[in-house]
Amino acid sequence: MSTDSAAALLALHAGPGFVIPNAWDAGSARILEQVGFPAIATTSAGIAWSYGVPDGNALDPETMFARIGEIVDAVSVPVSADLEAGYGDTPDDVGRTVSLVAELGVAGGNIEDTIDGRLFDVEEAVGRLVAARAAAPRGTFVLNARTDAFFIGDAADPFAETVERAHRYIDAGADSIFVPGVNDEESIRRLAASIPAPLNIVAGLASNIIPAPTLFSLGVRRVSVGGGLARAALSLVERAGRELRETGTLGFLDGALAYGEVQRRFGA
Repeated sequence: MSTDSAAALLALHAGPGFVIPNAWDAGSARILEQVGFPAIATTSAGIAWSYGVPDGNALDPETMFARIGEIVDAVSVPVSADLEAGYGDTPDDVGRTVSLVAELGVAGGNIEDTIDGRLFDVEEAVGRLVAARAAAPRGTFVLNARTDAFFIGDAADPFAETVERAHRYIDAGADSIFVPGVNDEESIRRLAASIPAPLNIVAGLASNIIPAPTLFSLGVRRVSVGGGLARAALSLVERAGRELRETGTLGFLDGALAYGEVQRRFGA
């Protein structure tokens, strides 16, 4: 476990707010580090798509862990790993997952409270976070507890459900709370005021795109983009492919880094 990396990542949560972009391989992570981000997250969606499979536990955990390790090794900034629901049926399984990725050198990670499109019972979700915290004590791993009451959309009162779960997850050892799927400014403001821990919101997931500076003004401390960068990259590949097939032109190369520049970025 990298205590220094974890401390650096945790310190970012105490500031006025920071953006943590989500990489899906060593190359994208290296570019994002060079842009100047102080920390990088992984995206389970982007990693899964890079293997040609859908997001949502379709990729085997061993392959996911191997890719996370490649990303950690490629950069010198702290890396927070998207660990989905912890890759296991029991709290012990979640604890083993956190121990394994901590040994890879990650500074922290997300654990979500859904599986197969349903919310875990809150007591079960708490037990999984307790196991994660026991596997990686405070100061060695930034535990970002994700709750999907807004994202799943089946809670009678997603705001109340989110706040209740957030308090329980903080008591279980979470350092920060990640709430995807909420996309109106008033709800985000109320969440930030009601949750006694740094709030992580994913930007660009919903149709109502709220920029990071606005989110910070609402009290959000951590802004991630999930699979957004990977979606943008894959969209470019599709547009470029259509242009090549339909017209044979190469307009998609306008603005692209030159071959030599990419080589330089990767140390050649």
